[in-house]
Amino acid sequence: MTDKFENLKSEVSNCTKCSLSSTRNRVVFGGGNPDAEIFVIAEGPGYEEDLQGIPFVGKSGKLLDKIFAACGFTREQHVYISNIVKCHPPGNRAPSKVEQAACLPYLIKQIDLVDPKIIILLGATALQGLINPNLKITKIRGEWIDWNNRLVMPVFHPSALLRNPDLKRPAWEDFKKVVLKYRELVDPGHYSKHI
Repeated sequence: MTDKFENLKSEVSNCTKCSLSSTRNRVVFGGGNPDAEIFVIAEGPGYEEDLQGIPFVGKSGKLLDKIFAACGFTREQHVYISNIVKCHPPGNRAPSKVEQAACLPYLIKQIDLVDPKIIILLGATALQGLINPNLKITKIRGEWIDWNNRLVMPVFHPSALLRNPDLKRPAWEDFKKVVLKYRELVDPGHYSKHI
């Protein structure tokens, strides 16, 4: 598994399939535990991630880590994080359909190698890029989706929670469902003092 993962990382690091390769500082392949049972997918690297080559290190990442902690999850043990695209779209814009299409095969390979029981999709771009371009995050968040024999939970992106604190309550309800499903599928003794 490690060799295949490292080979894929090397391939992605040298990718020039779309124009994002010419403006990036670093490829953000992913981060966390490559043997995790939870795979988290977001839109694409932001400014800070592009500089450091690590997913979710800015304000949204700090909030995501707080949510993980409340769930009893850590990046080191329970979670692997990646994005629909591996390079920072300039100006923090949403990645184009062409950029997403160029990068999606890499993400599919990552998912296959990690082989998680649960996938969490953070926001509309992740939902539309992986599942269906016509789905709306506001309509389907909090509902389990069966995708390629994996359970997928779409939730609001942490940046949306920072912009609109009213979304924090429904987001927490969605993450509670993830914890309960994790207990059902992976570890019945998983502990969170909040759930």
